Amino acid sequence: MNADSAHDATPAYLSRMDTWWRAANYLSVGQIYLLDNPLLREPLTLGHVKPRLLGHWGTTSALNFIYAHLNRVIRRNDLDMIYITGPGHGGPALVASTYLEGTYSEYYPDVSEDTEGMKRLFRQFSFPGGIPSHVAPETPGSIHEGGELGYALSHAFGAAFDNPDLIVACVVGDGEAETGPLATSWHSNKFLNPVIDGAVLPILQLNGYKIAGPTVLARIPREELTQLLSGYGYEPFYVDAQTPASATHALMAKTLDTVIERIRSIQNEARRNGIKSRPRWPMIVLQTPKGWTGPREVDGVQVEGNWRSHQVPLAGLAENPAHLKQLEEWMRGYKPEELFDKNGRLLEDIRSLSPQGRRRMGDNPHANGGVLLRELRLPNYREYAVKVSQPGATTGEATRVQGAYIRDVLKLNEPMKNFRVFSPDETASNRWGDVFEVTDRNSMAQILPGDSDIAHDGRVMEMLSEHQCEGWLEGYLLTGRHGFFSCYEAFIHIIDSMFNQHAKWLKVCNHIPWRRPIASLNYLLTSHVWRQDHNGFSHQDPGFIDHVVNKKAQVIRVWLPPDANTLLCVTDQCLRSRNLVNVIVAGKQPQPQWLSMDEAIKHCDAGIGMWSWACCDDGGEPDVVLACAGDVPTLETLAAVTLLREWLPSLKVRVINVVDLMTLQSPREHPNGLPDSEFDGLFTKDKPVIFAFHGYPFLIHRLTYRRTNHASIHVRGYKEEGTTTTPFDMTVLNDLDRFHLVEAVIDFVPGLRERAAHIRQRVRDKLVEHREYIRVHGEDMPEIRNWKWKE
Repeated sequence: MNADSAHDATPAYLSRMDTWWRAANYLSVGQIYLLDNPLLREPLTLGHVKPRLLGHWGTTSALNFIYAHLNRVIRRNDLDMIYITGPGHGGPALVASTYLEGTYSEYYPDVSEDTEGMKRLFRQFSFPGGIPSHVAPETPGSIHEGGELGYALSHAFGAAFDNPDLIVACVVGDGEAETGPLATSWHSNKFLNPVIDGAVLPILQLNGYKIAGPTVLARIPREELTQLLSGYGYEPFYVDAQTPASATHALMAKTLDTVIERIRSIQNEARRNGIKSRPRWPMIVLQTPKGWTGPREVDGVQVEGNWRSHQVPLAGLAENPAHLKQLEEWMRGYKPEELFDKNGRLLEDIRSLSPQGRRRMGDNPHANGGVLLRELRLPNYREYAVKVSQPGATTGEATRVQGAYIRDVLKLNEPMKNFRVFSPDETASNRWGDVFEVTDRNSMAQILPGDSDIAHDGRVMEMLSEHQCEGWLEGYLLTGRHGFFSCYEAFIHIIDSMFNQHAKWLKVCNHIPWRRPIASLNYLLTSHVWRQDHNGFSHQDPGFIDHVVNKKAQVIRVWLPPDANTLLCVTDQCLRSRNLVNVIVAGKQPQPQWLSMDEAIKHCDAGIGMWSWACCDDGGEPDVVLACAGDVPTLETLAAVTLLREWLPSLKVRVINVVDLMTLQSPREHPNGLPDSEFDGLFTKDKPVIFAFHGYPFLIHRLTYRRTNHASIHVRGYKEEGTTTTPFDMTVLNDLDRFHLVEAVIDFVPGLRERAAHIRQRVRDKLVEHREYIRVHGEDMPEIRNWKWKE
């Protein structure tokens, strides 16, 4: 793109830009402190100040400074750019900057560009019924929740993938740079293809301090920092705050022009001549005082350039009138009378410095990804069905079947380049190896002759960091694309907190009319607890779903398909959904297949159902209900049914399988909840229910505690007993096996304890036989390994 000389960094232009920066800083301070008197048209009094002062000043001025300079290069080069701010609570800056460019008032017309609108802008910040103190979904132009540190750079690269014209300016705070997710995210540059992807411009903001102490990167020698960043593969450019401010503006402008030129040069070279080697992308290190342009001292103690400026530099205004006076001096120092007209509107000469229309970072459509979202082209999942002539007669690997479907999703959407697969080095392990028939693993690093399925333009994103995969995928989804994340079940916990933030983001977005729905965040959790017998106790943890169901019901779904055909139905449904987090738990090992595709479709549509072919209640009221959720629990439940038929033929047994875990909740608590009348019809109002569950037993009690028959529900699941052992022994250790399920039936069906004492003895003998067999042979008994369902 041709540069516009009208926006060159002349002294006159930079002087005007300094006024824009002053205006942004003024609005930022006003948000933290003021309820009224927004333009200081009268002397400041306590009545004009908020009773509770909340917010963060320390990083704000630097964020405004960067925003002002990015505006210039956007206009100069007609750039398509979004802005991600990693430094925690930088909310005042982004709200102020989008207000100055006009975007904020367009999204929130009541916050108008006048004195009354400015008053509303100030009042709403960190105020009941208002907006948060950090960059949140309510903030135009944001795709990054600023309430938690560490994810900014991963989000930025995720946004840049498959967006060849986009530049993502990403500010990394030096406190944030100490987090594990951020530390690993520097390596994202090894995956950014200059031909098909956009660019990420990291801006490391060194202000020296965290909440109450110095940061690591601000206290190491410049040479060491350069070596570190160069070792990560970047070309660092330094901008140090200087006196006067005009010198800092001039240096920043010159550096940004150089950096944008470098980015364009890298892209143009690769797009003309192909990729010869991995690019060394530029980045900026901006070193400024913490609390820049704020009070230098308060009560004789240093504030600017110190940790004391992190939050509210001047507090206790009611108790200390000197602080109120100092606040007024601070705000008047920005000279609001030179920035806003008599009606409170930004002066036109300053307004004209902002980009126009969709080039404004607050109005860039990539930051409201649903605007750009295109429907996936999905194959007909029925065509991948496993043929099931009768229940259990066919064996299959559910996730391998799913992998063939995902392969063709990639193939069908290759022209649009809007779907990628993410996994921490587990795509093949999780049986999605078929995807490598149509694409490769992505890498811009060195590729050796012996490497397999690796290419510069691969659409499988693998890095041995769950943080990185999650951050990339979130950035990809938030900018209007689709994806899937497969992971070992036990280690998805690594991103518990990242999931939290995304789920909260979606919950808030559901109440913001201008936020368009985005594609759902889809997880496949496999290599699960019941088939981690080879890796042992460290790999056995089904608790992520417990964590997930704590979030707002409107945004979470948990799926436990028992076989391949139900997994196909669920996968298709998840890829079509919007603004959800879908968690699918499915095994990758050979397992019996229970339902034909037609049966699977009906079962998944309901999410829960009675398997009449497995029941022996003569279509009437049962003596006991055997419920199951998960592939291994389903297998053990059906095996228990065959034993009960043989040993207690007169017992009336009903079998219920749960695919959509959230059907167990009351519809008053979850939109997928089964109505009470239907729940009672399935589980009865008073008969014992033995529930074989994939995860921790207490979760079923949490979900069903309001149901009529909750007191009669007895759950068997994982109870933190595991080791390196046989697959069946894992179920035995946790009382989930067929024999313990039969024993539970004897315990809880009235009258059976006395009548079935001989059956209980048989169960105990079988468990001893099992224990002795595996210790001698190292595998499960033939009757376990070769068990088949019989009608």
